[in-house]
Amino acid sequence: MNPRLRSLQPYPFEKLRKLFEDAAPNPALAHISLGIGEPRHPTPELIKRALAGNLGKLATYPPTSGGDALKQAIAAWLARRYGLRSIDWKTEVLPVNGSREALFAFAQTVIDPTKDGAAVVCPNPFYQIYEGAALLAGAQPRYANTTSTRGFAADYSAVPEEVWRHTQLLYVCSPGNPTGKVLSLEDWKEIFGLADRYGFVIASDECYSEIYFDEAEPPLGALQAAARLGRRFEGVVVFSSLSKRSNVPGMRSGFVAGDAAILKDFLLYRTYHGGAMNPAVQDASVAAWSDEMHVRENRRKYTEKFDRVTPVMQTALEVKRPEAGFYLWAPTPISDTEFARRLYTEQHVTVLPGSFLARESHGINPGANYVRMALVAETDECLEAARRIVEFTRKL
Repeated sequence: MNPRLRSLQPYPFEKLRKLFEDAAPNPALAHISLGIGEPRHPTPELIKRALAGNLGKLATYPPTSGGDALKQAIAAWLARRYGLRSIDWKTEVLPVNGSREALFAFAQTVIDPTKDGAAVVCPNPFYQIYEGAALLAGAQPRYANTTSTRGFAADYSAVPEEVWRHTQLLYVCSPGNPTGKVLSLEDWKEIFGLADRYGFVIASDECYSEIYFDEAEPPLGALQAAARLGRRFEGVVVFSSLSKRSNVPGMRSGFVAGDAAILKDFLLYRTYHGGAMNPAVQDASVAAWSDEMHVRENRRKYTEKFDRVTPVMQTALEVKRPEAGFYLWAPTPISDTEFARRLYTEQHVTVLPGSFLARESHGINPGANYVRMALVAETDECLEAARRIVEFTRKL
């Protein structure tokens, strides 16, 4: 067996199951889960129709590089969304089966494990795929803490020079999971400066980019930031997905875009990896990327939900509406694991302990004494969860 598998830590939801192993929830209350970031708004009919109407294409093998229509639709969306003057759909766009598998597989393409001390830097807390991808690619994950003292921006200044010299890949997440932090142009200028100095590749995870609260101020993307700073896309690849944007997590449809030379090598890897997208899913994805009405309606629902739920939560917890995304990142008056376990037992509400999403780095676990709450259900259910959380917290 691959010995690197032994270096993987249990996934956060495995830790949560163990935390609740012998916990008996209040039988008088129906369970409400805010634990997992699985969108639960209805899937738009236009996507379902496109998927069902193209099932006849299942009789053909799809190209790993994706069909022209899908790549053109993604390139057109990128140009509209980020104000890009041009993006080459033939060389700078690659469809993938959801951002998760691409974020993992990308490290296998980029990392050279024969180089001593190969390192991958990621934010902390973080999406655990980054860490697992680094370890299985033969690199060591290193962490840049994101704490409230810096507005949840990663503290790259605390990463030792020795680590930067060995860094081959930097994972960035904006809007951030779990904090909702959106990187500014100044943040990107710092990141690009580090990449120029040390020669690493930037993987920008932007799967929450379309969930925000002000239609006039959508989150800045990596390719957009590069263009504004007069840069080309060299060394930068962005990862996006329809899962959150269009409420189709089960469709497994996303894309990577950016540096054409890197994508050429990534396509070579995927040719052997077997990453071709289902033809019917491709046609449904074209419909999704070509329509913004359902996305604006999705944002309206989240905006209404956060506007109603956040003030309720604030009567008991020091929590703010995030800059973007669908998570509340709330500090807890007791340890995050005890808070989550007792909340589940007493109020039958599931939240995710923040320490499960982070690692001890620079002397602290920056997720400790926080919980992540995913406001993915409909508003009434989220409001009921908020009322129970407030009742529980006030008794502590």
